[in-house]
Amino acid sequence: MLPFALPDAPALATLRAVAAQRILILDGAMGTMIQTLGLSEEDFTDGGHVHGPGCRHHPTDRPQKGNNDLLSLTRPEAIEDIHFAFAMAGADILETNTFSSTTIAQADYGLESAVHDLNVAGAQVARRAADRATAEDGRPRFVAGAVGPTNRTASISPDVNDPGYRAVSFDDLRTAYGQQIDGLIEGGSDLILIETIFDTLNAKAAIFAAFESFARAGRRLPIMISGTITDASGRTLSGQTPTAFWHSVAHARPFSVGLNCALGAAAMRPHIAELSGVAPTLICAYPNAGLPNAFGQYDETAEQTAEQVAGFAQEGLVNIVGGCCGTTPDHIRAIAEAVAPFAPRTVPA
Repeated sequence: MLPFALPDAPALATLRAVAAQRILILDGAMGTMIQTLGLSEEDFTDGGHVHGPGCRHHPTDRPQKGNNDLLSLTRPEAIEDIHFAFAMAGADILETNTFSSTTIAQADYGLESAVHDLNVAGAQVARRAADRATAEDGRPRFVAGAVGPTNRTASISPDVNDPGYRAVSFDDLRTAYGQQIDGLIEGGSDLILIETIFDTLNAKAAIFAAFESFARAGRRLPIMISGTITDASGRTLSGQTPTAFWHSVAHARPFSVGLNCALGAAAMRPHIAELSGVAPTLICAYPNAGLPNAFGQYDETAEQTAEQVAGFAQEGLVNIVGGCCGTTPDHIRAIAEAVAPFAPRTVPA
């Protein structure tokens, strides 16, 4: 069955209704919050055995500290509390802790066999936090299954001496993303968020895999697509302007398209404005808390980030806003308050 002939997931109607009334709020950076916990290797490995949702075991003898996705299995209560903090700060949409939950990315840790469990658990943990928050204040919350770019690019050779070489193929990516998205759907995701896209060919593989997963699930989830502009050139790593990026992914008919990561809000603004001018769908922006300092830390305060993001809203550029690297619940609370007076961008017909 063609993906657009499938019935829509139940959350889509509610999402559209809320998005027509106000600017939606996405959550902030999971990694920033995990760093504040001061976790040890034991927290990541749970004694050297990773336990999956179905009580499967994934023994590993490699160091796992820094493999943040793994905490959805070994310390799910800590991840749920982070999601809940973002939800209570004002987030409508919670991203699952699954940015690196593909066989390609998990190969670095020797945990390819845990991918299905990582994604199911990641979605389940976010779902529990979303439901807790809704029980507190009655506002609907939505879970976005986060699909990261992997650590390989399908368009660019990693070997300067062999420009024709590719470390990964389209089909490799399609297979890996399909396994991930199947797990995210099984775990209860309301949307699929293909994010931090530096290579549009990788994103196309993720889109293709999502369509196949939707066919297997018998329903079509809304897709959010978010690219990343890597430097002052205003292009993705694979060389596309925001306009070219949009035309490359428009066939997915995404619920939203936008930008995240790499840049703070001030540097992101012209690129979001360009996307807003060409894409007849919702526009989503979730910048970093400025640029990292010499120690890799983000110094931009919640108020500073919120003031800049509010400028996006005041100019009528956005429908969804949130935060990427360096943003905390304080940042999300400040952003939510700052954009509340402004109407969402009118989507062109």
